Amino acid sequence: MEYKFIADDMLGKLAKWMRVMGCDVEYFPNISDRELAERAYTNGRIILTRDTLLIRRKKVRNNHFFIRSDDYNEQLQEVIKRFSLNPFAGFLTRCLLCNEPLQNIEKEQAAAHVPPYVYETRHSFKTCPSCKRIYWEATHKDRMQEHLEAILTDKNYL
Repeated sequence: MEYKFIADDMLGKLAKWMRVMGCDVEYFPNISDRELAERAYTNGRIILTRDTLLIRRKKVRNNHFFIRSDDYNEQLQEVIKRFSLNPFAGFLTRCLLCNEPLQNIEKEQAAAHVPPYVYETRHSFKTCPSCKRIYWEATHKDRMQEHLEAILTDKNYL
């Protein structure tokens, strides 16, 4: 099952790492509780929150997952466990800024937007259709994957 989420303004790092995993997670750092509840209700999104006042709202009561930890690593563990997510199924397939699914582009289309060394040494590129950010595989991908694996193999993860 493909879940769609919206994270409250206290969960920015969680939202980013869920996007790294390929999850559809809306995040707005300055959204009001009313707006967040309305967006979730209208767009069929599950609210991820640490806000005890938010979960008392009528439109939120049966459509939220309350995150217990303050630590984003543990928050990620909570969400993965609760929703039985495969953390690598959609690894790096979404824009980390916009949440849009990335699209493949021809190497030539990336030429003017990436450093010359990157253009010469990389063969595949992706772009965000919304913000136009260009993505390519490099050492940061390996570091992100290692970090995610470390989170999941943490002794406290069940």
